[in-house]
Amino acid sequence: MKLPGIAILLFFYAVYIGKMLLQKRKGIHTDQIAKGGKRDSVFYTELVLKVATYTVVAAEVVSIFAVKPLLPQPFTICGLVLGCVGDVIFLIAVVTMKDSWRAGIAEDDKTEMVTSGIYRISRNPAFLGFDCVYIGLVLMFFNLPLLLFSIFAMLMLHLQILQEEKYLVKEFGEGYINYKKKVCRYIGRK
Repeated sequence: MKLPGIAILLFFYAVYIGKMLLQKRKGIHTDQIAKGGKRDSVFYTELVLKVATYTVVAAEVVSIFAVKPLLPQPFTICGLVLGCVGDVIFLIAVVTMKDSWRAGIAEDDKTEMVTSGIYRISRNPAFLGFDCVYIGLVLMFFNLPLLLFSIFAMLMLHLQILQEEKYLVKEFGEGYINYKKKVCRYIGRK
């Protein structure tokens, strides 16, 4: 299971970093996490989020190489499938967002509200992709530290979503409010 675990992580972060590099070529600064000048709740939530997401990657890598899977094989296989699904969801989300994709709240950047493609069934498919990868790797390489780091990272991602929703209401007004009424935060239509 080590090779599939590594493949899930490499694919996910290749998409993430690849998109950032493509946008950088266009003069777009994708990574806006904890970059604002204000030292408000958004900044501190994003700062903790950044630490949480880096830490969980370290826990995942250590778990892949140093931990013998503890859960029965059906859980491991479910984890493998969920991790792969997370990769695909994340890729589709990032591609669908085009140049409006940012990591963090970019108050100075003007972006478009995207409601097509995968965004018709999830307001936050990129975050859903993160969560699927995290849960998948926990099932594949279960250990208590990985579980705790993953839960913490998913909690921080959820707090980021809540902050982004406030920002999107201010940025897109009634259009975003109507979108929220039709599409669920993680998956599904209302």
